[in-house]
Amino acid sequence: MNLRSLASKVRRTPLHPQWLLGGEAIAGEWVRDHARGRVLDVGCASRWIERWLAPGCSYVGLDYPTTGRDLYRARPEVFADASALPLQDATFDTVVLLEVLEHLRRPREALCEAARVVRPQGKVLLSLPFLYPVHDAPHDYQRLTVHGLIRDVEAAGLKVERVTPALGSLETAGLMACLALGGAAASLIERRDLRLVLLPVLALAIPLVNSTAWIAARLLPSWDAMTAGYRLSATRP
Repeated sequence: MNLRSLASKVRRTPLHPQWLLGGEAIAGEWVRDHARGRVLDVGCASRWIERWLAPGCSYVGLDYPTTGRDLYRARPEVFADASALPLQDATFDTVVLLEVLEHLRRPREALCEAARVVRPQGKVLLSLPFLYPVHDAPHDYQRLTVHGLIRDVEAAGLKVERVTPALGSLETAGLMACLALGGAAASLIERRDLRLVLLPVLALAIPLVNSTAWIAARLLPSWDAMTAGYRLSATRP
């Protein structure tokens, strides 16, 4: 059993370095609460968001060949570049971009395209990491503060409704520590380093950090300046 398959078996437990992020239900419920009508899922990957949509919604998945097909085995209706959508103006009630903008070479153009294809009074829902390791390299290009995110969304002609942190500061600190420990473990295994004897220590440290951060987050206030990422909802005026 390799490290990836082992991690997938403990994904929902504090033994996993990303346990504090929670499962897909958090993002799924957020999309279900806001998405209406005809929904375009940009960067759809496995189309997992489709099963969270409310009754009455129709779904169109879109992904980019290099990353979607080759990395995620995506099954979209449309393969295309998010910054040049082959779709008509104002044809969707909701456009969803979950953890997509960081992987785009031209994120501002992609936001403009989302604004173009959504109908007036329609919604654009997006999430973006802030404090999170590089992933899907080399297709990981940027992080934005909340102020930079709002700037770019408004520059695309959209009106920001609400921005919420994806994770509190204490849980974010725990997440980063666990990811660093997990990354160290993966490097030791990959290099077959003699320090592999420390793996049991790392395996014990991860659930300890996870549990401590989870408890601390429920006892202490969060610091607004630190989060793992953001969720933003906007409308087209």
